[in-house]
Amino acid sequence: MINPHIFREYDIRGVVDKDLTEDLVILLAKAFGKFFLNNSAYKVAIGYDARESSPRFRDLLVEGLTEVGCDVVDIGMVATPILYYSQFALDLAAGVMITGSHNPADNNGFKICLNKTTIFGHQVQQIKENALLGNFPSGIGRLERQDILNQYFDYIVSNIKPGSRKLKVVVDGGNGMGGITAAPIYRALGHEVIELFCEPDSRFPNHHPDPTVIENMHSAISAVKEHQADLAIAFDGDGDRIGVVDEKGNIIWGDQLMVIFSRSILRQKTGATFIGEVKCSQTLFDDIARHGGNAIMWKVGHSLIKSKMKEEKAALAGEMSGHIFFADRYFGYDDATYAGARLLEILSQSEQPLSELLSDLPKTVYTPELRLDCPDERKFTVVRELAEAFKKSHKVIDIDGARIEFEHGWGLVRASNTQPVLVLRFEADSAEHLEEIRSLVEEKVIVLLEACHKIL
Repeated sequence: MINPHIFREYDIRGVVDKDLTEDLVILLAKAFGKFFLNNSAYKVAIGYDARESSPRFRDLLVEGLTEVGCDVVDIGMVATPILYYSQFALDLAAGVMITGSHNPADNNGFKICLNKTTIFGHQVQQIKENALLGNFPSGIGRLERQDILNQYFDYIVSNIKPGSRKLKVVVDGGNGMGGITAAPIYRALGHEVIELFCEPDSRFPNHHPDPTVIENMHSAISAVKEHQADLAIAFDGDGDRIGVVDEKGNIIWGDQLMVIFSRSILRQKTGATFIGEVKCSQTLFDDIARHGGNAIMWKVGHSLIKSKMKEEKAALAGEMSGHIFFADRYFGYDDATYAGARLLEILSQSEQPLSELLSDLPKTVYTPELRLDCPDERKFTVVRELAEAFKKSHKVIDIDGARIEFEHGWGLVRASNTQPVLVLRFEADSAEHLEEIRSLVEEKVIVLLEACHKIL
């Protein structure tokens, strides 16, 4: 029995020993192998995060992949971006990262790479079909182990161009994978680093590693104030998402980081293209255009964003959730340690504090990401019905969910691709208009959710 909901839009995730039993992981490993071999990818890198089940899943993947004839390169316990880096550094055509990312501690999953990018959509469904059909090839693959941490470290340090200003930076690793690479790299760039929770711990004893949730940023905020630091940089569980706090203790969200990065890039690359997902502030898209860039709104999801970046030859892309993708001077994947290093580069070349880099943005009032529980089997239907209802009276951008435009702002409702929740976000030109928009949209969502529960 396979829970079909583990096959998400751009990865595979589930509860350990419930959705992801050992027998199923072996089956998935063979399904991965068949998928890779059918795409002429014969050598596969495997990395894994600090979750308790990850080493066990690594062993199962090695067993299944080698049984179907794939050669495996085990790069050990690493952040997800280092698995991505291995595809370029070792010139590999395939990779699997074992990670639960920011999901609860009893979850785990797999991010799958083919031809130096992560798969999504129909390719994930191909793996599902492989698992269901069986009929796997037979072979004897080889296993080798390779440590590329030092190579990654040297590459990042050589890529960054620090200015004369030395910074004091708090690094909150969240007991995930980000801190073990970020802290030494930022020190090597000449900055003073104050470490918080940089030791990996699968229990996440200090706070959950999700920098989009304000409560998870309280330690970083307090440390900035206590140490009078220039900023704090926080990470999610597998190190591909970044959270930032300025010198005043204010959170700098993903779309605000995009403003800082896009302005810096546009000083060197006039007319460059940038991609922001549907949760991003309208001020981001307007600011890129005002500085001579080309701004594109796109779907949420790291694989979907990377695919769109290639299509549009974008210099940078970003999500509210803290996925920041640099193709400018980098490989085009989401790497929170690298994004943090680029932010330190910008600050070290400026006399302005971080808060002042955004002081000229138009002031808006907005919510963080809000989440409402909604069953996986109903969440997309709820969003579709919401879009249809509002299209009768408003402009609705429906490339991913329903982004409803109002005279004084906008509201977004979309189905999460990773959890059984609806994600909401709102922005307006005043607190009064924000509340008005939010109440109108949430009222309709609640009606649809109540109808959904009656059906179930």
